[in-house]
Amino acid sequence: MNIIADENIPQVQSAFADFGEITTLPGRNLQHSDLLDCDILLVRSVTQVNETLIRDTPIKFVASATIGTDHVDLDYLQQNNIGFANAPGCNAEAAAEYIINALFELSKRRDFNPFELTAGIIGHGNVGSRVRKKLDALGIPVLVNDPPLQDAGDDSVHYVSLQSIIDECDFITLHVPLTREGPYPTYHLFDETRLSQLHKSTILFNAARGAVIDNQALSSLLEQRQDLTVFLDTWENEPEINLKLLQQVDLATPHIAGYSVEGKLRGTQMILDATCQYFHIHKEWMMQDHLPPTQTIFTKAIDQNLFWFDLLSQQYRVFDDHQHMLELAHLNRQDSAAAFDLLRKDYPKRYEYNHYQVSGIKDKKIASQVERLLFSLKD
Repeated sequence: MNIIADENIPQVQSAFADFGEITTLPGRNLQHSDLLDCDILLVRSVTQVNETLIRDTPIKFVASATIGTDHVDLDYLQQNNIGFANAPGCNAEAAAEYIINALFELSKRRDFNPFELTAGIIGHGNVGSRVRKKLDALGIPVLVNDPPLQDAGDDSVHYVSLQSIIDECDFITLHVPLTREGPYPTYHLFDETRLSQLHKSTILFNAARGAVIDNQALSSLLEQRQDLTVFLDTWENEPEINLKLLQQVDLATPHIAGYSVEGKLRGTQMILDATCQYFHIHKEWMMQDHLPPTQTIFTKAIDQNLFWFDLLSQQYRVFDDHQHMLELAHLNRQDSAAAFDLLRKDYPKRYEYNHYQVSGIKDKKIASQVERLLFSLKD
């Protein structure tokens, strides 16, 4: 079989070697003419998989090595008997960790105490639920909003209304899919009205989908409200983002919250397993074989806040991503879009918490918290 794959899917050549000939191409630039001899199409979220792209091709199976599916016309695939799989949850752990790192990074830069916050999580799926567990481990109180899960009878947490989140939380983080229809659409969930309701000194994070927040309305609000702290990993109209908003937010990254080494490899593993199942082929490729040995982090800070900043900044500095992102602000629209994609393509290796052993912890409570975050301890 002939396979066309996004060049940014890690280890795709070795993982899919037994299936046939593999050609890797830039995902955002894939065209119909590239797929005329394609049996299997492997993409990430930057490729719009629809009738325009895949009509009159021999494609039998499409897989996306990402969590979301809003870039794929699932109805068209089903109507044309084309198989599909994605990788739900593949990078959820990475995204949740990135939120925690960003929170402590901003706490130092904006001078607030994370342990004095009440957090509001909007969306309790693969990422949101992990964020909640990590905030629980840290002892930060959390309120959760997720109407679809609440309507489905989920009782894993006590759900509250979106208005309760806005009214009662000084840290709000968004983890919903992008939907435009149905009883609970999330497109511009935070529009001009809701943004205007944010209390003084609210901390707002978005690592879901860019259009969950009305970016223009947020930019207008930030012209008037310097008290707000905002972190955006996702943006409307990526890669042609609002460059004015880029310069207004406190922390900006190029849609890479889930870009850990493990998260990417997990995505490859999940679409490989699904492809094997669809075509009844056995393959023994395992992502664990492509991970390096565990590393050790040595901590010295005694103060609680300094300890967490020290630990997390040794694991990964979100601010480094922010500084690279700010370079886009001085480019024209076309060049900034190309640079946005290049930051994603050339993203440095970032490993998840469980890749690290932490040494030097004396406090038993902190040691327990560190383990609940999924680091391991070293004597």
